[in-house]
Amino acid sequence: MDLYLCIGQSNMAGRAAIEPIDQDTLSNVYLFTGNENMPWEKAANPFNKYSTVRKEMRMQRLSPSYGFAKAMHEAMPNKRIGLIINAKGGTSIEEWKPGDTLYNEAISQTKKALKTGGTLKGIIWHQGESNTSRYKKYMGQLTDLIEALRTDLNMPNIPFVAGQLSTDKPQRNNFNQMILELPAKVENTGVVTTENTSTIDSTHFDSASQRLLGKRYAEAMIKLLKN
Repeated sequence: MDLYLCIGQSNMAGRAAIEPIDQDTLSNVYLFTGNENMPWEKAANPFNKYSTVRKEMRMQRLSPSYGFAKAMHEAMPNKRIGLIINAKGGTSIEEWKPGDTLYNEAISQTKKALKTGGTLKGIIWHQGESNTSRYKKYMGQLTDLIEALRTDLNMPNIPFVAGQLSTDKPQRNNFNQMILELPAKVENTGVVTTENTSTIDSTHFDSASQRLLGKRYAEAMIKLLKN
């Protein structure tokens, strides 16, 4: 099984409505449950349901991990895909600092999943809404996070894809420009843009946009996997 870790704050957890088109069970795609007796189940929304750090269940809705998994399966139909999703809304990158709870839980869940078989192929990250006013520090913090993940997972060059924020608020423009520099700063990384997306509340992407972002995450990941 090809495994992918999906982490970040509320847009990765998912706040968009799960529409009828999203209520299918994806073929050859599985969610890591963390349950020793049944560690994997067929993937169905909401994908962040098994996060060990999430907010209450009613807040978990459609995230880009759904579109990501769907597009990855379409690109590689013979592959079994396993998702380890451990996002939490409202969290800053400071709260994802290596050694702290959110980071430790992501590492722990990933290592548990790896013990069931399969290979970790990549990490997707969507976070930053809590850090727009501190964007000048963000690249250094993100670089440290990527380095720590690669070290603790013993995968020094694992692909890592980050995403821009919604453009609905002008104060995010500096963050969105800054994050585009990631591939030049850190090897084997990519960035997903948010052009032509919309939100439900000026922060959280709507359902169509989450599907689009998921597809973009997959396209970026596939490109890195081919390098």
